[in-house]
Amino acid sequence: MTIAQHLVLIDRLCSEDFPAESSRSDVGTGGPGYHIAELVTSEDFWEADGAAREETEEQYEADRDGLSEVLTRRWGSPYVFSLASVLDRVTDGEDIPEPWGVLSSHVPDVHLWKPEGHDRWVALGISQWDSELPFQLLAVITETDPP
Repeated sequence: MTIAQHLVLIDRLCSEDFPAESSRSDVGTGGPGYHIAELVTSEDFWEADGAAREETEEQYEADRDGLSEVLTRRWGSPYVFSLASVLDRVTDGEDIPEPWGVLSSHVPDVHLWKPEGHDRWVALGISQWDSELPFQLLAVITETDPP
């Protein structure tokens, strides 16, 4: 998918109704108050060396940063929001609203915008559930304020 295709998808999700229940969608997952689009997914790293994993991580960061630059021209500078403290709160048993609770378990930080005149947040993040599993570039559209 190209940056232009990512933008079309983000725009679509910014105006699309949220699902009534948590479920898979044609582009990722969604639930009450949020969409999570899986923009790009790498191969897994079960048999890869550390250099291949590091190179892939760097490429996903560059892809996120390139898309972030385009969104910055639209909406201004993003907040760079660490989800580490959110994960600590989840681990301590606090009930964190979705999508933030689940994101905190596999996305270390997000670039975050709340476009003027919109009631939804837009976030970009890089997911990796475990060191052997694929990286994913995610776009998150939610009406739930970050915790």
